[in-house]
Amino acid sequence: MSAGEKYVAAAYGVFLVVVLVWAAIIAAKLSRLERETGELVELARTRVRGDQHDG
Repeated sequence: MSAGEKYVAAAYGVFLVVVLVWAAIIAAKLSRLERETGELVELARTRVRGDQHDG
């Protein structure tokens, strides 16, 4: 393997690591958003139930 081929292989390796880190960050953000959305849905349901009983 020539020096140029080693650099190309290293560049692909670095790119792969960057893509995997990016995907992990996006997955973590998506998980957090799903959790927060669920909490907001529960809060909205609680308030709707409270409004129905007060009305």
